[in-house]
Amino acid sequence: MLRKPVVAGAFYPDNRKDVVKSIEDCFLSSFGVGIIPEADDFEGDSYPINVMVPHAGYIYSGSIASFGYAKIAENGIPDVFIILSPNHTGLGSEVSVFNKGEWETPLGNVEVDEEFANKIISFSDYASADFVAHSNEHSIEVQLPFLQYFSSNFKIVPIVMGCQTLSVVSDLAEAIVSAGKKINKSYCVIASTDLSHFNDQKRANKVDKFVLDDIEDMDEFKLLEEVIQYNITMCGYGPVMTTILVSKLSGKDSCEILSYGTSGDVTQDYLQVVGYASAMFK
Repeated sequence: MLRKPVVAGAFYPDNRKDVVKSIEDCFLSSFGVGIIPEADDFEGDSYPINVMVPHAGYIYSGSIASFGYAKIAENGIPDVFIILSPNHTGLGSEVSVFNKGEWETPLGNVEVDEEFANKIISFSDYASADFVAHSNEHSIEVQLPFLQYFSSNFKIVPIVMGCQTLSVVSDLAEAIVSAGKKINKSYCVIASTDLSHFNDQKRANKVDKFVLDDIEDMDEFKLLEEVIQYNITMCGYGPVMTTILVSKLSGKDSCEILSYGTSGDVTQDYLQVVGYASAMFK
């Protein structure tokens, strides 16, 4: 199974040269981390961090994402990246695991870790092998060129969450941790999410702070509660909750919010903005 790119030429460029330049521009942007990091392969068993990054077009959120990827580069490239995303299309199963094959981007192909993916499925009551949910979903695809910029020596497990309830989050987090123990490979979980959508800048800053405080406190219960209570249109709260729980189950008990911004910071249109943040769990 080869998953072809669907948002190359839209969310990010469709050729190698321009993708590389776009990523470097994200790192060097005035909203970015300010340097182009270098990365070696991670040596060891237990990767020290998980991250949260946004998934909009690079011109809007790539500079915010650069903070998360700089931390990955700083710690080295693990064997596997488990990338969790929301389901924007409504296609596929409750928890859709792309469990074999490769993903293509303008920077080359990335192999899926079939063994790891199938172990997650075997330990989960909700996860299943499913390719349909991934067919037009952008929020995993846009992460891959950032990873490929640093290395080609890694595999991925792409997981789309069509259901983001507490029971699904708990089940998936425990399945990831259990699979990781069986597989015995170093892995980093990446939660792909944007924050609130289409509020004015003032309200976006207010409600995004609610969820960022919950994330920093590593409180997945309060995060879900406030998303519901304040009708916060954060698309990937399930992936973030899962990453928080995986982190806690793996002895990573603290979170640092690395960067926050909105699309309005880029466009100067503050009437309808989307919020973005990067975070590190360690």
